[in-house]
Amino acid sequence: MYVQVNGTEREVPDGATVTEMLAALGVPAKGVAVAVDGQVVARTEHDTKVVPDGADVEVLTAVQGG
Repeated sequence: MYVQVNGTEREVPDGATVTEMLAALGVPAKGVAVAVDGQVVARTEHDTKVVPDGADVEVLTAVQGG
């Protein structure tokens, strides 16, 4: 299936959870925030939240600094 990740169309496995999608995209599961169709997905839900086909996904990586 295809989803928009940070504005770019990407292919991910059908029925992928947020965790599976991140792995397919090569994104580390820790230190990221994920929103699917404008709704933030709590870290505790990454293993169960299925990303729908055609979803608009935003993946934000935490950055340290001052």
